[in-house]
Amino acid sequence: MSITKKEFAERRAQLMDMMEPNSIAIVPAAPMRTRSRDTEYPYRQDSDFYYLTGFGEPEAVLVLIPGREHGEFVMFCRERDREMEIWNGYRAGPEGVVKQYGADDAFPIGDIDEILPGLLEGTDRVYYAMGKDKDFDRQVMEWVNTIRAKVRSGAHPPGEFIALDHLLHDMRLYKSKAEIRLMQKAADMTAEAHIRAMEKCHPGLMEFQLEAEFLHEFGRQGSRFPAYSSIVGGGANACILHYIDNNAELKSGDLVLIDAGAEYQHYAADITRTFPVNGRFSPAQRALYDVVLKAQLAAIKQVKPGNHWNQPHEAAVKELTRGLVKLGLLQGKVDELIESEAFRRFYMHRTGHWLGMDVHDVGDYKVGDAWRELEPGMVLTVEPGLYVAPDDDSVDPQWRGIGIRIEDDVLVTEKGRKVLTAKVPKDADAIEALMAKAAKLHKRVA
Repeated sequence: MSITKKEFAERRAQLMDMMEPNSIAIVPAAPMRTRSRDTEYPYRQDSDFYYLTGFGEPEAVLVLIPGREHGEFVMFCRERDREMEIWNGYRAGPEGVVKQYGADDAFPIGDIDEILPGLLEGTDRVYYAMGKDKDFDRQVMEWVNTIRAKVRSGAHPPGEFIALDHLLHDMRLYKSKAEIRLMQKAADMTAEAHIRAMEKCHPGLMEFQLEAEFLHEFGRQGSRFPAYSSIVGGGANACILHYIDNNAELKSGDLVLIDAGAEYQHYAADITRTFPVNGRFSPAQRALYDVVLKAQLAAIKQVKPGNHWNQPHEAAVKELTRGLVKLGLLQGKVDELIESEAFRRFYMHRTGHWLGMDVHDVGDYKVGDAWRELEPGMVLTVEPGLYVAPDDDSVDPQWRGIGIRIEDDVLVTEKGRKVLTAKVPKDADAIEALMAKAAKLHKRVA
């Protein structure tokens, strides 16, 4: 299960078809990142670069030149080096890039300053993501200035820079059948990991120990890395939206919120579940939880072709506000509370985001001034929540310090939607039953 060489070629061809005549596109690979002193973070290729090439090495540059007589797909990459490969691993080298990845031409990265100005010379416009990497921006301008310095000799430098993101990110928004299969795989392994976390959770565990359970399952299922920094927030830590310390003890009577997703072949999953540490919701926890679940189900129903991006959010806000009024956390008429955004005291984020190669994937949410219409092949998250600050003295003590979020990944289909992450229980009774069964089994084994 992977993206084929043919599909990568089709992506490049589609991008070049959208480019203006006599133009060139330049896409650099992601640089290596230092973790501390002489150690580096595990390398992860830039999503745009990988989307067009499938090439996973650093120190590389992709160049697309529509209509070039000697080949439109040009790559610069590291040369083969036996000594470096003994220390750091195999390199494809220019010959391997042509043979394995379909490049028409490939050159050593060390020769780029000599060759690329010649490829730029004579073109009218450059497609490039300016501002993304300051060091590479400077390098691009040096190549252009090399040509400008020769204008009196008849050189023709490009006169226009066009944002590559506008074309490329719109392409990435629509997932192919192959991409959807990979995203379903990522969703399935993430679902298994969240189920394992529910089964293994008990009072006295540290948050990072529960994190280790689902990271273990990611690896066991075939994911080398998580798609993003995992959130494991017990008790009031669940009220911190991007809590990643994961270093507190999980206590009986508290909820724990886990926001975690696996990455599989560069495609992300993103699931959030909230459940009781001891396996049983308190009445207050259950009341708030049911409000969030009802809001999420209402939002998911709005994911279908023809609806716009904001409709799931609007549906979630309506149900959350109704629930908060019913429980006494807000006072007033629902429509007026929505109009005044009174709900933001307890629900301060959006209901979702695009999902794909990046967990917060690319693609515009508005086209002009209008919310974007949902279309088949788009994938988004649906993740409403409620968060009652532990120091909010204006609410009844039973609600304080409760944070709840429920998140699923949803594919827009021809006729409606498909929840890719449906395997993970989210009904409160189903969660309690799963945890009770696991606790009983553990007790019997012990």
